[in-house]
Amino acid sequence: MKNLFDITGKKVIVTGGSRGLGLGMAEGFLEAGCKVAIVGSSAKIEEVAKEQCEKGYDCVGVYGDLAVREEVYRIFNECVEKLGGDLDVLVTAHGIQRRHLAEEFPLEDWDAVMNVNLNSVFILCQEAGKMMLKKGYGKIINIASMNSFYGGQTIPAYAAAKGGIAQLTKELSNDWAGRGINVNAIAPGYMATEMNKALLDPANPRFASISERIPAGRWGTGEDMQGTALFLASHASDYVCGAVIPVDGGYLVK
Repeated sequence: MKNLFDITGKKVIVTGGSRGLGLGMAEGFLEAGCKVAIVGSSAKIEEVAKEQCEKGYDCVGVYGDLAVREEVYRIFNECVEKLGGDLDVLVTAHGIQRRHLAEEFPLEDWDAVMNVNLNSVFILCQEAGKMMLKKGYGKIINIASMNSFYGGQTIPAYAAAKGGIAQLTKELSNDWAGRGINVNAIAPGYMATEMNKALLDPANPRFASISERIPAGRWGTGEDMQGTALFLASHASDYVCGAVIPVDGGYLVK
């Protein structure tokens, strides 16, 4: 059983790895003995990678803008190069949020969210898939959302993108499961991250209503994502295909 969950030495890319859920999962992979390339949209990514290396982990940082199509390819290739030319696990944890009433939602914000949260994910999965198919093995872990299951409010672009992530995950799994690649998704519940800053304000009436619906009694953290991510990256999940797994403290079932 120990070998079933052992991912020591695996080469991993984690986008959105400078903070929040991405950083939490990246730290889990590093602690498990993986070499991890973390991707971020600010110069902070290099500092985060350096901090991890100072802890004794094998971490590299790659800076880039995943909203720009050409940059997505460059970022992926740079990550693979820094990982020594190989890749075992891809985790797409990056994302942005824009909030407006649906009737007022600007098309430029729609395009921005879709480019970052869905289009770039497909490109990264496609590029990773090409590599993994050649060696007949790989794990792709997309980050979906509670909004992959329901619509939300004032976030039409985000809801559409995360619904797309769930469906993309299933389609890629259908194409690749029989050729050695497991494609699955994690759907975080309400997490205490910067993206949810507005909802975390106790003055916001939705803070109380959301909190009351979480049976676990608290909002989640990046550390809460680690166990599921490590499972999906290991041989323990070799027969798990196209799943969208909630990590939500029980929110969906209440």
